[in-house]
Amino acid sequence: MKQFMDENFLLDTATAQDLYHNHAAKMPIIDYHCHLIPEMVATDHHFKSITELWLGGDHYKWRAMRTNGVPEKYCTGTETTDWEKFEKWAETVPYTFRNPLYHWTHLELKTAFGITKLLSPKTAREIYDECNEKLKLPEYSARGLMRRYHVECVCTTDDPVDDLHWHKVTRESGFEIKMIPAWRPDKAMNIEKPYFADYMGKLSEVSGVSISSFKEMIDALQKRHDFFHENGCRLSDHGIEEFYDDPYTDSQIETVFSKALRRMQLSDQEVRQYKHAFLKACAEMDYASDWTQQYHYGAIRDNNTLMYNQLGPDTGFDSIGEFNTARAMSHFLNELNMEHQLTRTILYCLNPCANEVIATMLGNFQDGSEPGKIQFGSGWWFNDQLDGMTRQMNALSTLGLLSRFVGMLTDSRSFLSYPRHEYFRRLLCNLLGNDVERGLLPDDHEALARMVEDISYNNARRYFKFY
Repeated sequence: MKQFMDENFLLDTATAQDLYHNHAAKMPIIDYHCHLIPEMVATDHHFKSITELWLGGDHYKWRAMRTNGVPEKYCTGTETTDWEKFEKWAETVPYTFRNPLYHWTHLELKTAFGITKLLSPKTAREIYDECNEKLKLPEYSARGLMRRYHVECVCTTDDPVDDLHWHKVTRESGFEIKMIPAWRPDKAMNIEKPYFADYMGKLSEVSGVSISSFKEMIDALQKRHDFFHENGCRLSDHGIEEFYDDPYTDSQIETVFSKALRRMQLSDQEVRQYKHAFLKACAEMDYASDWTQQYHYGAIRDNNTLMYNQLGPDTGFDSIGEFNTARAMSHFLNELNMEHQLTRTILYCLNPCANEVIATMLGNFQDGSEPGKIQFGSGWWFNDQLDGMTRQMNALSTLGLLSRFVGMLTDSRSFLSYPRHEYFRRLLCNLLGNDVERGLLPDDHEALARMVEDISYNNARRYFKFY
């Protein structure tokens, strides 16, 4: 019987162990998509407790706690203490066997605090006090934790109206780890949302462009895009339920936009037409600036406020919906490609049934201009775990070139999420090690080591234009 989470955790073979310990583990981290709060990095935030660091903003843990019957006041409430929240999380952890949270919890305790005890109600107070004592040390600040995990660069997720003040403060402070903004214009895309008209007012104010038309909005966004570029941004991201390829004319889009400014109800078709036009305009900006664009698709958000009949049956999650989404994705990317305006692109899906669809789609638009121009993003959100990451890498291996993969990201708000890179690298090494042991790959140490180091770090460094 193997010991739980020993040094060879997830590494089944001698080959895997060598690849991880002597190659993958030594590579720095480029966390090219995260949700860190820039102010915390700029001010080198010191955490008052492990609860603030660990449970603050962590919807994964909240979801598990609610499922375990924990009342909301212990998740997001303000009337409960940090200890009471931590105690409820400790009560939940033993019920997370086979959920990735069990691995993440103990990997984070081990790598950040050197704690190898299992978290449970029996150990909760001891672990809580030990973590809090260590958090008083300078090396456990926000920047200290980034250094601990050998982070080289992070890309935050930022709205076009953001002034990027904290990015500038961080850069001017001389902090050796790069913190780069990433453009996330979802609020300008979501024309059906109640906040849309008010958001246009904010965009107008920060851009200095009076916005009364779609064209003027794009002009305003272009100014903000230029501003982000001047501040080091080289990456955009879009959170979409599905891809859009509904035909439209410029006059139709202007009419839709005018209706939205007047807070009028839009039809489903009008929303889809607008989002198609919007995403195309953003993609053209990204191409002109030599940025990389990311599309996270398939997430139906705010589910507790929406009814099925509001969403409609085609949400992209059944087989017919997935086919329609794949077709729309192909049309959208082809539209850009035919106009020679398709930049480096990363595609992420929430539905693992679409893995082979995306892995196949990549090859349709690789143009030989650079290795791995179109990427299949690592297992995202609920796929960000042992099975999901393994399935994603297997699909990419079968239908593309795993060797050119840009690897892992945290997609997290937490400064304790960097062990997800370790988790991913261990799984990668284990995949390759098992193939060698089974005779499916040659025992070519140099080639395997290069592949592991490339996927862990080198490919991302070459792919993104951060340096």
